Amino acid sequence: MPYRTLRPAALLTALLALAAPAAAADPIHNIVLVHGAWVDACGWKPVSDILTKDGFHVSMVQEPETSFPDDVAATKRVLDMQDGPAILVGHSYGGSIITEAGVHPKVAGLVYVAAHAPDVGEDESELGGKMPSVLAKTPGAIEKTPDGYTYLKPDLFPKLFAPDLPKQQATFEARSQVLAKADVFSTPLTAAAWKTKPVWGVVAGNDQIINPDLERFYYKRADAPFVVIKGASHSVYETHPAEVAAVIEKAARTVGAKTP
Repeated sequence: MPYRTLRPAALLTALLALAAPAAAADPIHNIVLVHGAWVDACGWKPVSDILTKDGFHVSMVQEPETSFPDDVAATKRVLDMQDGPAILVGHSYGGSIITEAGVHPKVAGLVYVAAHAPDVGEDESELGGKMPSVLAKTPGAIEKTPDGYTYLKPDLFPKLFAPDLPKQQATFEARSQVLAKADVFSTPLTAAAWKTKPVWGVVAGNDQIINPDLERFYYKRADAPFVVIKGASHSVYETHPAEVAAVIEKAARTVGAKTP
């Protein structure tokens, strides 16, 4: 209705509404955290505690690590449970999982934390071979059971996976590993959510499991802003939870501002 047909009081109300600043957009409320190989979701507790304190609804996926499709299905199952859009976060092998599962309609953005981010048809084992890590150059570091499940040799776990964790904690994690089926690392991806969803990244500057240069390659290819946490090990989500949580919260705020 044109302003000239409005009564004075209605006209004033309309003009004030136009002049009023737009309300600040709320951040994405839901955060879904996906762990990597050989560990479980308990390692996310320091990050989860910060996010929860800051008002986010945090869910964690416990992948069985029995096959790549099983791990993607476990992630989609948790995404189905969210009451709205979510930021999907993956660490290490969890990055491959969120790349495939991130096409889920409830995923509003992705955060990679010292993580793999293959393209369609690629797998992390092939890509890791092109930019070898310290792990890849350490003979005998990865052991395999007779039925094809892998684990990191317990006496090398603290040195390679978590050199900046307290020794007692790193030793416990070495002894509580979730064994991962070997072919989870060599299954080619059929989807690459980072091509269509907003992406952020965290590089662990002293990562011995994934070459930090490979992490940079992934994030640059995805046109993702990323931070480098100097001196951080592969356990960056445990040793630098405030920095990791800050990236996740930035993603939630940024995507929230663009979500109707």
